[in-house]
Amino acid sequence: MLTSNIKFKNFKIVKKKYKRNFFKEKWFKDIKLLESLNYNYRYSYSKKNLEKYKKKTNFTLVGMGGSILGAEAIYQFLKFKIKKKFVFIDNLNPVIKKKKSINNDINIIISKSGNTLETILNSNLLVSKKKNNIIITENRNNYLNKLATDIKAEIFEHKNYIGGRYSVLSEVGMLPAEIMGLKEKKFKRFNHLINNKNFLNQLILNVSAILKFVKQGKSNSVILNYDEKSDNFFKWYQQLVAESLGKKSKGILPVISSMPKDNHSLLQLYLDGPKNNFFTFFSSQDKKSNIINNKFLQKSHNYLKNKSFSKIIYAQKNATEKVFYKKKLPFRSFEVKRRSEESLGELFCFFILETILLGRSLKVNPFDQPSVELIKKETKKILFN
Repeated sequence: MLTSNIKFKNFKIVKKKYKRNFFKEKWFKDIKLLESLNYNYRYSYSKKNLEKYKKKTNFTLVGMGGSILGAEAIYQFLKFKIKKKFVFIDNLNPVIKKKKSINNDINIIISKSGNTLETILNSNLLVSKKKNNIIITENRNNYLNKLATDIKAEIFEHKNYIGGRYSVLSEVGMLPAEIMGLKEKKFKRFNHLINNKNFLNQLILNVSAILKFVKQGKSNSVILNYDEKSDNFFKWYQQLVAESLGKKSKGILPVISSMPKDNHSLLQLYLDGPKNNFFTFFSSQDKKSNIINNKFLQKSHNYLKNKSFSKIIYAQKNATEKVFYKKKLPFRSFEVKRRSEESLGELFCFFILETILLGRSLKVNPFDQPSVELIKKETKKILFN
């Protein structure tokens, strides 16, 4: 077990306990963005600020990358708890349909810099002085701050020390979560986890194994995801790992495989192709699931009688793990025992801490993205011509 909410099987490597607690080391304490993982983090909004929005039902969230991926992950993972409708605009879409309804529609526009081109363009087609608009951006002279003044939008600060891809437990993810009707405090598991010796030991063993794989030339992190409601969570993970570690000709390529669908496309390559991958199995214990209709079941497949789809998928996952073990392919496994704010908060913390530790060990800065800025500059040059 990783925690009471998550069953975890680590990579099959030599097991040893680490007495060193990096949570107490100066370099770790100096990472200010980790304050947002803390139970006592102070937001730039208050619950009172959000009361008027909780009565609304339709929301459009506009952002790119880390400004939106965390909220999308939360919405999909915990959709069964959420009664409000959220639409996410997370790419540059040449055609955005303007809604007829005005009074009940809320736009939430998020950009750390306040100058993200795609966010500016998408929001340009959606905002109106007649609509309710929320803007989350840094407290500085930027496009979105000027827009907020023009349309009289409510504005909340995106703390400048929290990078977008690490911002899910700050205003960026928690403001939408609160409006969705979820409990923000329940996501904040960092304080609990840093006192969990098993969590700490498993995390460090996990990082040590990944570093070993990278040295062996295994630089692809393939996620075998058996939980459709976690697709957006792994898009969040994908950005976190790729943008944080892809520097100095180093890095890990995150690949997301939808299972069991990819049994019929990519699995053959994973099993018998180049040995440059390490794998993560991911599943959840969902109780609600379709059950086989015995009336139309052929005798040849009586072993499926009365089985639920979730039980069959779980059997496929276990079977695949056994084959991977026999073929000596490196893998770890996460199984969510309870779909909740707490379990999702623990997953966010695990992968954020894993990425920071990998960055330190690989001697790259996990908090910047210098080459991405080159694309922005070149695009601006072309548009000026």
